[in-house]
Parts: sequence; C-alpha cells; structure tokens
Amino acid sequence: MDRQKRIITIGGGIAGTEASSVLSGLGYNVIMLEKSNQIGGKLNNWNHLFPNGRPANEVTGFLGQKIRLQPFRIISNTSVSRVISANGIFAMETTAGEQLQADAVVISTGFETFDATRKEEYGYSIYENVITSVDLEEILRKGQTLITSKGEKPKRIAFIHCVGSRDEKSGHHHCSKVCCITGVKQAIEIAKQLPDTEIFCFYMDLRMFGLSYESLYREAQEKYNIQFIRGRLSEASENQDESLLIKAEDTLSGRPLKMNVDLTVLLVGMIPGKETLRMSELFGLERESNGFLNVMDPHLNKNLSSVKGVFLAGTCTGPMTVDETLEHARSAALDVHQYLQRTDK
Repeated sequence: MDRQKRIITIGGGIAGTEASSVLSGLGYNVIMLEKSNQIGGKLNNWNHLFPNGRPANEVTGFLGQKIRLQPFRIISNTSVSRVISANGIFAMETTAGEQLQADAVVISTGFETFDATRKEEYGYSIYENVITSVDLEEILRKGQTLITSKGEKPKRIAFIHCVGSRDEKSGHHHCSKVCCITGVKQAIEIAKQLPDTEIFCFYMDLRMFGLSYESLYREAQEKYNIQFIRGRLSEASENQDESLLIKAEDTLSGRPLKMNVDLTVLLVGMIPGKETLRMSELFGLERESNGFLNVMDPHLNKNLSSVKGVFLAGTCTGPMTVDETLEHARSAALDVHQYLQRTDK
C-alpha cells in the first residue's frame, strides 16, 4: 500500500467492534464511532445466550480482549452528521464537529426492539404486570427474582410471541428470527427460578431453525413442563387484584380462550434502528421494504451496500443471532480488505 488506508466504522456494537478488530489486525487505520459511551451494544444488557446458556459478558469480554490485542481508535458519544463522497474518499463531520476522512466505511448501526406500547391491547405501560422480554432479561442479568407488582412470586406466567413481528397492524411483516428461541430460553430460566410457577407460551408458529434449538424446545416441555399454545393474543385486561385476564384464539382448535395470569411477558421483535435509517439517508443507501438496509446480493454479496465503498455488518441488514452477527462482521471486514486491495493497484 502506498499509504495506510483509512476505514471508519459507524456503530460500536458487537458487529462494529468485531469488524474493526479484524481490519485493524490487517494493518488498516480504523476509527470506530459509537453514539453511546459503551461498546458492545445491546449485548451489554443481556444475561445468558441461547442455546447453551453462555453468559453474555463472555462475548463482550472476548471483544474487549481483541481490542487490546489489535487497538484502534474509538470515539464514543459520537455519530456522523454530514457526509461528502468524492473520488473514492468519504469526508465526514461527526456530531462533535470533528472532520474525518475514509477510504471505506462500515455501517454497523444494529437494531432496535419494537416499542410494545404501540400494541395498546396488550397493556404494556398500562398494567404493571405486563413486561417485555428486554425487561425480563434485565431482571435476570441483575440476579433478581421475578415478582409481581405486589411483590409476590407469580403463580402463572404467559409469554406472548411475535409482538411487533409478522404483524400487519404494526407494519412489520418480517420474522424477527430470535424471538421464539429467546422465549424458550427465558421460560426455562424462570422455571428454574420459580419451579412451582405455571408457564405458558402463546405462539403463532415456532421457528426453531438453529441446530440445538429444537432440543431446547423439547427440554422446555419435558423437563420444565412449559406449555405451548398455538394462539395469538387479542387483548389483555387487568383484574381487581392486578392479575391479568388474557384473551386469545387457540388456532389449533379454532376456539376462543381466556386465562388469568399473574404476569405477561411480551417477546418484542427486532426493527431497524433510528441510526440505521439516518445513515441510509446520509449515505444514500437503499432499504428493504421492512426498513433494514438492502444488501447487494443475499447469496453472494451480503456485506455490499448499494453505494461503492460502503459496507454493511450485522443487524442493520436484518435480524440475526449473536453468532451470525459476528460471522457477518468478519465477512464484511474481508470484503473491505479485498476492495481496498483492488483500489490500491
């Protein structure tokens, strides 16, 4: 190389951190911009990972170790506010007013979880005993025992799948891919914590695509007596004692169903993040109908965007598991490397 090529990664979650580490190890001058004050993204808020129950902080710790071995510049509490592209060079201004240039850009702005308040009929933020899977994971991460608004251990819990996914009303037709297995994982964790509690999972279709996921699903039923009901929740209301009455349709029998539960957990789906949408506008990137960034080819070029020199890593392109996200980030780093090797000739 006639000079050290410069790469800017936008987003410091696990995808951005992994891609930046790999590129730094290949000898590039890498700067990673992270809008918060912490790298690792949403994984910092997670407790254990499916399917094997690995502590999430082992993965973030692994990424932190890679940064120490292959250091690169990290600018926290910062994003991009302005972009000018000319002659293969991207000139950017950050929200802190710093001027940066890059020969290639990696977009790794991740995802957001669906705002459950949009499903008013489910009662989130209306009834105290309705929580989301994100709320539950935070409780588990802190090592707390799950209790109701009255400070009591729940005797019956309902997990509701596909909240904000495969839902025409909310405008999100895609499957979020990880919700089914997340629900099974969390149900098992609660069953271990509260062995006398009845646990029900209301699902549309269980999508256990991973190699060990079906085994975990069977274990949930056979070992922990978690019950799965094929039915979609229509509404929830609060009883006088602050327990919940949920109404659903059992789609196998075709009959309506009512059930009193002490707590409801809404398994919220993955949607494009605000930063992803903003970067698509700044860089002129194409988006899919679901709002995620459009890849050039879903089979052959899953890291290439619609703009030359701009590469995509992780869940800004769609829902992924942790392992898929890391693999996608490594693939993005390889594509960036090949691109810069070609442009250097």
